[in-house]
Amino acid sequence: MKCLSVSQPFADLIISGKKTIELRNWNTNFRGEFLIHTPIKIRTEDCKRLKITKKLVTGAIIGKAELYDVKKYNSSKELKKDQKFHFASKKFQDKTFGFKIKNIKQLRIPIPWKGQLGFFDVELPKTRIKNKDIVTDIVDEEYRYQWIGHH
Repeated sequence: MKCLSVSQPFADLIISGKKTIELRNWNTNFRGEFLIHTPIKIRTEDCKRLKITKKLVTGAIIGKAELYDVKKYNSSKELKKDQKFHFASKKFQDKTFGFKIKNIKQLRIPIPWKGQLGFFDVELPKTRIKNKDIVTDIVDEEYRYQWIGHH
């Protein structure tokens, strides 16, 4: 499955359903479902600007979404008009492509993962039944409860 690293706090804004456009300076032909990964580094200036004080998950896959369209921005006026959908500061408004996303779902427990630039492939192992629990090779004891509804 494809995966995209999105810096915090923006990944959290996507997962919460508030951010529906992810700005990039590159275009893509990819459309479809993808995983959302959070890099280790947090954009602290953006956290302050957006008044986000909660602890943010980093270095993990935190959810998934569907990329259904890419909007080409031709002016800063167009970017400003969509600011409530992408939350970018003026510093980052040189990004000319807006990845439009929907069908956002959050994982109850993030999966630790190393990110990469651009869309990258993630091979999550298939699950299997073991002692009436749903388990996977990547998901150890601590994580398997997310899949069986315990916490």
